[in-house]
Amino acid sequence: MERTVKIPGPDHPITVQPSPAHVVVKAGGRVIVDTSKALSLREASYGEVLYLPRDDADMSQLTRTSHETYCPYKGVCSYYSITSLGEKGVNAVWTYEQPYDAVAGIKDHLAFYPDRVDSIEKQGT
Repeated sequence: MERTVKIPGPDHPITVQPSPAHVVVKAGGRVIVDTSKALSLREASYGEVLYLPRDDADMSQLTRTSHETYCPYKGVCSYYSITSLGEKGVNAVWTYEQPYDAVAGIKDHLAFYPDRVDSIEKQGT
């Protein structure tokens, strides 16, 4: 299946930069991620999405799923479930394992749906 690849530009800007925040993600009463190395991705008119390094995540609390989506600006998106949350945690975490060059910085990072975790705390912003 051929997929369209789009390059961010004035009509659809995307920026990825280090976040000054210390970020803690909690789910099921447990810490999933605790990091000072978050990346802030801002895309067009969408709100900020924090991408958090896998190295700072407790990956034992996540289970990879077969679900995939596609973004023409970022590439193929893979998903993880937060096992302890049951149905609420299904596909609650996403990642671009081979992101396109324009957003290469988010490789090896995770993002979380805020409504599927207990909290995403940004400290020091």
